[in-house]
Amino acid sequence: MKATPLLVFSLVTAISACSSTQSAGPRADAGLQARSGSNVAGSVSFTQVGDKLLVEASISGLTPGEHGFHVHESGDCSAADASSAKGHFNPGAKAHGHHGGNERHAGDLPNLVAGADGRASYRAEVGGLSLSDATTGVIGRSVVVHADPDDYKSQPAGNSGKRVACGTIARR
Repeated sequence: MKATPLLVFSLVTAISACSSTQSAGPRADAGLQARSGSNVAGSVSFTQVGDKLLVEASISGLTPGEHGFHVHESGDCSAADASSAKGHFNPGAKAHGHHGGNERHAGDLPNLVAGADGRASYRAEVGGLSLSDATTGVIGRSVVVHADPDDYKSQPAGNSGKRVACGTIARR
């Protein structure tokens, strides 16, 4: 039997779909709720990819520019200013720092950037976080969007301003 281009394409597509499904690990989500009088809304997903956590987000209602973006210790987003989420998730008891460095809170993520329309699409693979490990796990914690950019050096939270959105991270 001679393989037709359509049959070959179908087989390659099926094999690709199977391999990408198998490589994706556990997943979790957080729906963002506006806080501190903002209109920020969106969703954040977390996927375990090997020893890293893939963080993806789609957010609207932001002011244009950079915004601090962190995993916080508590999954409680009930306070009007999201103070109930407590501080950055920091199981290693380290100083706040740049997301790419060794001396940082586990919850220190790269800033997200909103366009002129107030929307941000975000994708980052980060180390030091997981979905299942008892020490580094993010399930039951929160993700917080801040009004200002994280400067990656000011203590204890990078001078990133008020908390404009918060969402509890839950397994899918």
